[in-house]
Amino acid sequence: MTDIYYIFSFISSFVMVLILIPPIRKAALYWGVMDYPISAVKTHKTPTPYMGGVAIFMGITISLLLVRLFTNFPTGTLYSLRAIILGGGFIMLVGLVDDIKRGGLSIKFKFLFQIMGALLLLWFDIRIKFIQPDWLAYVLTIVWVVGITNTFNIIDIMDGLSSSQAFIACCGFLFISLPTEKIYVNFAAAAVAGACLGFIPYNMSEKRKIFMGDAGSMLLGFMMAALSLGTSYTRVNEVGLFAPLLILGLPLYDTFFVMVLRMQQGKSPFLGSKDHLALKLRTLGLSPKQVVLSLGSVAVFLCLTAYFVTIAALHVAVFIFAAAFVIGLYVIFKLHKVEVL
Repeated sequence: MTDIYYIFSFISSFVMVLILIPPIRKAALYWGVMDYPISAVKTHKTPTPYMGGVAIFMGITISLLLVRLFTNFPTGTLYSLRAIILGGGFIMLVGLVDDIKRGGLSIKFKFLFQIMGALLLLWFDIRIKFIQPDWLAYVLTIVWVVGITNTFNIIDIMDGLSSSQAFIACCGFLFISLPTEKIYVNFAAAAVAGACLGFIPYNMSEKRKIFMGDAGSMLLGFMMAALSLGTSYTRVNEVGLFAPLLILGLPLYDTFFVMVLRMQQGKSPFLGSKDHLALKLRTLGLSPKQVVLSLGSVAVFLCLTAYFVTIAALHVAVFIFAAAFVIGLYVIFKLHKVEVL
């Protein structure tokens, strides 16, 4: 019976975002909350309204509230969902300020607020639980949450890319967490997946285009980090605990790839550039939609790989991770030679 509520959570979030985007887009146009292509790293050509992230957050929140009216959440589930909604709302507001403020927030302020969001998760006991001592687990949880929050912000450089990666990752978390009955992960993953799917058609539209902005990309990254901390993944082998590295593999890979290239060029790893994996694929001749579909296919494959890691014997799981690492290095070596103009 619970599966029906997961489906309801997905559909209600999807529908709410479809309904909310048009008025929010009009508000962004009215208030002048626009992304102007004045920087060399911008890939769009005309001013485009922000605030899609507000619709995504509202869709997720309303969906979970509606589900709450129709089912009795176990106490722990409701407690954890409050943490995700409160933390996600805080991060969304930080991103919205960054979108609205001329020049944006400084990197230091962004990190500070993201750490505060991570601390909120810790307050609600959403954290890494397989590492001892606890203080080390707390530190690594903060690093993980801040890191994943920024990976989805960093890859948000092409229409549909960040949202499609979040959608696929949510499906991965939902699929893997179902057997472990981590109900809050399932509800939240279903709601976020629906919100992402509702946003994508507008984001990729020519006439009704809207960007999620930092409000949306940081929100999705924070949500992915929180979801990844909410399930045990496997009882078969200890390596399965690292399944999130595969589920979130492509955003992590692109972030690592870009930061390494920037440092090699003597640039700050935190400043924008055109060294992204998606832009290199674009340079190789793929259209934007082909890039999104190609990277989406890779993400689906990585999620399936993560599932097999959670059910495989230890030596097989280790081999899978080693193979993924070697393939990743090979791709980095090949794409390093591609110059994006």
